[in-house]
Amino acid sequence: MITGRLLGIGVGPGDPELLTLKALRCLQAAPVVAYVAARGQPSVARQIAAPHLQPGQREVNIALPMHPSPELADAAYDEGASRIGAELERGRDVAVLCEGDPLLYGSFNQLLRRLAPSYPAEIVPGITSVTAAAAAARRPLAVRNDTLAIVPATLPMEALRARLAHSNATAVLKLGRHLDKVRQVLGELDLIDRAIYVERVSTAEQRVMPLVDMRDASAPYFSLVLIPPEREP
Repeated sequence: MITGRLLGIGVGPGDPELLTLKALRCLQAAPVVAYVAARGQPSVARQIAAPHLQPGQREVNIALPMHPSPELADAAYDEGASRIGAELERGRDVAVLCEGDPLLYGSFNQLLRRLAPSYPAEIVPGITSVTAAAAAARRPLAVRNDTLAIVPATLPMEALRARLAHSNATAVLKLGRHLDKVRQVLGELDLIDRAIYVERVSTAEQRVMPLVDMRDASAPYFSLVLIPPEREP
């Protein structure tokens, strides 16, 4: 029996015009569109893709619990994978919408792990918040022999300090309530004057500023800090 394909579609960081041509083609051709959202909240990935959705496309909303319990999240992904699998069994391709890139800290990893052993899968990479933030800040991510690290702010302080201390350039993701911890570590490493805060990149609410000018105690989920390489003399 021929089944549908599982399509992981990177829809980019926020601007609907930042979908790639391949992402747009695959999205509009898929009879079923799936996305993940916190229970009771709209899906950011769907909001990004909304201008490109087609009449008659079926939608599968995978609602994740607000509680951070791994068991509850696993159950939600199990249920979502089962619903997507039912569509694939009917021969329908399912485009799973993913903010940024499907495989960079994406919830799509959870669905891919559950479904790829049984169904054909294709992943369409997307523009990440990291590259979009560098473009917004007009600063390079890395030059010449620099090393670039992508670091989650959720790491314990000592681990965060070690990662930041041994890279020429860094993008710190998942800021949220960890913003003050990141500030403290960057101050201790004398990196804070190089740090750039970027919030909701490529959207109408975008903010880009030196981190020292960002006075809030916490940051929204869609924010990051860039520590670009030092400028050459």
